[in-house]
Amino acid sequence: MKKTILALPYVVWMAIFIIVPLLLVVGYAFTTRTGGFTLDNFSTMLEYTPIFTRSFGLAFTATVICLVIAYPLAYILSQREISHQSLYITLLMLPMWMNFLLRTYAWMSILENKGFINRFLDLIGLPTVTLINTPFAIVLGMVYNYLPFMVLPIYTVMIKIDKRLIEAAQDLGANSATVFRRVLFPLSLPGVLSGITMVFVPGVSTFVISNLLGGGKNMMVGDLIEKQFIGAAYNPYLGSAIALVMMVLIFICMWIVDRFTDDSSQGVIM
Repeated sequence: MKKTILALPYVVWMAIFIIVPLLLVVGYAFTTRTGGFTLDNFSTMLEYTPIFTRSFGLAFTATVICLVIAYPLAYILSQREISHQSLYITLLMLPMWMNFLLRTYAWMSILENKGFINRFLDLIGLPTVTLINTPFAIVLGMVYNYLPFMVLPIYTVMIKIDKRLIEAAQDLGANSATVFRRVLFPLSLPGVLSGITMVFVPGVSTFVISNLLGGGKNMMVGDLIEKQFIGAAYNPYLGSAIALVMMVLIFICMWIVDRFTDDSSQGVIM
């Protein structure tokens, strides 16, 4: 009875701030302005197929880049002396202590046409390049902001891997590539899966990064949803339908990655 009472504030919190908003989104997605049932909100979304394609494509690219960078970085950190690991993790997380908007604005000043990079190129006599308001800038912003969310789950799993397993594989004649393929990577897959989820999900729905670094020229789903609730294009019914579809698509992607990871890990270990 006491445990039930103690859990009551948490249940009320979830009901008010999670369940009720989700029910409102579902309700708006299937209704018209007059309150009638409709599926037109979902059919209207077909007009924005390029935006969905761009969002998933850029988020996927940023996720792959984060994984390529984070995996060896997490491995290197896990091999350092324990007394030094906390310092390295603190340095990795240090930029995250700064406000998200400030970090993004800083990249704007670096990438803009008269920013640090183009000034340096002009100083050494090279032609300037257009970096701001491009898909490259959006991907760069996502990689910079979400990279720690890929490193930390992989690092957390790697430090728990028994080094004797790697030593045993080496004693049995496995080379470095075989040790990585048959031992290290399968054991670190839970961290990889968590990192992919923590980068891809916010990446595909971001709107601050795409708005500031993309300049509105490379609209993503997050920007599209925001415009349905703010501004002249106010249409919460369409915005709710897009948000609902995005939730379903993200859950499907997570399920596919989870199944693929499970099947791959079983095949590798066998």
